[in-house]
Amino acid sequence: MRVLNQLSYFMSPQHPLFPVNLICQWQPAAKFDLPDHLLTWLLEPGSLTAKLKQHSQSFRVEVLGQKIEACDELEANEVIKAGDKVLVREVLLYCDDTPQVFARSLMPLSTLTDEEQQLAELGTQPLGQVLFNNPTLERKNLEIAYFDQNTSVAKLVNTLSINVNETIRMWGRRSLFFIHQKPLMVAEIFLPGGFAYQQGFSTDD
Repeated sequence: MRVLNQLSYFMSPQHPLFPVNLICQWQPAAKFDLPDHLLTWLLEPGSLTAKLKQHSQSFRVEVLGQKIEACDELEANEVIKAGDKVLVREVLLYCDDTPQVFARSLMPLSTLTDEEQQLAELGTQPLGQVLFNNPTLERKNLEIAYFDQNTSVAKLVNTLSINVNETIRMWGRRSLFFIHQKPLMVAEIFLPGGFAYQQGFSTDD
């Protein structure tokens, strides 16, 4: 078994707000009454990276930071337990230089072995592109949540060139993924003014 060299995880410099964290109440989508165009993005079964690329001329990933830490009890689930050592990776996804999505992934160190060690060394390569190109990929437990102006992700948004309505709610989703039956968790928050909130960008046309 090829074991990860933990020192390769650390990246510098890191954004001053990293880790942003996502402390909220995740729930099944059926708990919310949301517009169809927003649900199209929240419930997208395929690669979000691919969907964003369809609606833009240029796409890029900005890495806010990544580090190893113990999984917090509020983010734990049936397969990633509280206290498990995980690699936390946080990024912004840009379309045509406009920030569209904040993403936070938790990758247990037990997942990052053998072929999956590459997930710790992505740099500015999008995680979704790697996941959805893996034929063993499984996805489970999609949940959604909202984030208001009192959340840490809102503080991040306030550092970006986004015109934010003080009353806006940002919506996001998280899922468990399995590659070669090894778990990782990915959360994606759709940022204000992004495609997810605009009816004209709800389809793949």
